Amino acid sequence: MSVLVPVGEGKAFVELSRFRTAFYGCLSARADAFFELTDALLCADGPVRTPVELSLTAEHRRGYGSLYGALNHGRLDVDRLRDLLASLPLPRFDGRIVLTVDVSPWLRSDAACSPERLFCLVHGRNGRSSDHVVPGWPYSFVAVLTPDRTSWTQVLDAVRLGPTDDAAAVTADQLRAVVERLIAAGQWRDGDRDVLVVMDAGYDVMRLAWVLRDLPVELVGRLRSDRALRRPAPSLKEYAQSYPQGGRPPRHGKEFSLARPESWPEPSVVTVNDTLRYGKAEAQAWDRLHPKLQQRSAWIDHDSELPIIEGTLVRLNVDHLPRDREAPPVWLWSSATGCSPADVDFIWSSYLRRFDLEHTFRLFKQTLGWTRPRMRDPRAADRWTWLVIAAHTQLRLAAPLAVDQRKPWEKVTRPGTVLTPTRVRRGFRHLRPHLPCPARVPKPSRPGPGRPLGSKNWHPATHHDVGKTIKRPSTLSERDQAKR
Repeated sequence: MSVLVPVGEGKAFVELSRFRTAFYGCLSARADAFFELTDALLCADGPVRTPVELSLTAEHRRGYGSLYGALNHGRLDVDRLRDLLASLPLPRFDGRIVLTVDVSPWLRSDAACSPERLFCLVHGRNGRSSDHVVPGWPYSFVAVLTPDRTSWTQVLDAVRLGPTDDAAAVTADQLRAVVERLIAAGQWRDGDRDVLVVMDAGYDVMRLAWVLRDLPVELVGRLRSDRALRRPAPSLKEYAQSYPQGGRPPRHGKEFSLARPESWPEPSVVTVNDTLRYGKAEAQAWDRLHPKLQQRSAWIDHDSELPIIEGTLVRLNVDHLPRDREAPPVWLWSSATGCSPADVDFIWSSYLRRFDLEHTFRLFKQTLGWTRPRMRDPRAADRWTWLVIAAHTQLRLAAPLAVDQRKPWEKVTRPGTVLTPTRVRRGFRHLRPHLPCPARVPKPSRPGPGRPLGSKNWHPATHHDVGKTIKRPSTLSERDQAKR
């Protein structure tokens, strides 16, 4: 049985109604148009092709001009909305919150007049050799994962990466803010297990673990198969026996190369499990492994001695991927040490749930039309992004209330399972008349005169370059030259 949140239908209706009222309170300028645009996004028939078509729905009582006016000139209290999202009932893994962070780009390849675009990596369909970069706006999302095999997540935050931002620093600040909001909302209390944060190989999980070491979090990230770590340094007694001539004790132990099995000692934990999708899953874990840091790149401004960041290394090997594809081993690193066999199984099983966020990205782009608008101002893109997040949150809260509007060629949903986001959206229009609508009725108005006939636009839009505007030093010599 798949249960998203342990609430009954009555409580789900109350939570959804409370969220809609509180969401309207987060809007100030052009609040009514913004709220009706959200309802139109929820009740539109089929995928969103262009935002202007949403003005034709019955839920949008205003003209199409108010739609663009809300996106371009509306005001949304983002911090208040973030606090609201953190206060909602959240799914848990046996009482433990599991977060994930990932970046999804809003590609704007031909928008030369749109500022603050970066080069976004787009993965090709024919292997890594077909990867390419496209100008766009990358957004970093933080979401809560669900323990069941569903495509549901709860997005808690979204931040657009700018030309002057350090992606790792922005991610650290974003995760810190999310965890602090969860603590303030009472989602985590003293005595609870640490919040687990899972991420892919694009993040420096060890640097993030060091930056967030003062928070009740455990970080799990995938490592590239060509990485090399270090074992713990030998004790003074072991060092004296190995080197009787003396000398300074080493800070690092022997090398642990992920690509060379001969450098692996005996694992501290070994678990074997049978899974439905991957066959037999064998996990090996080594305790207290750490990277040998160098004072360059991200650690170039670290004045004191470089830290020893110890954690647990997990090697996951499964029989096959879905559709009988070959499965290479996956290397994971956790910031926790002294893990038991149950902890090791929880680490790799939680990491596999990270891919549910990819389903959310696909829903945002293909169904809710997140990247469909051709906006020039990135601030308008931020408002539209938060509108999509608010709409997706209402779909999650409405999941226990929605009636399945199944099409004849679609699979029948088993009793007791939660509907997919697309099917919940298909039935939201029948639920909306019973929900509170704080947006006021539009007043009669007359369109403005606009630009006089025959006049020209003497203020052409500025063209903006793409990419980073700040180059950070990667070596000590570059840093010293920059200070001169």
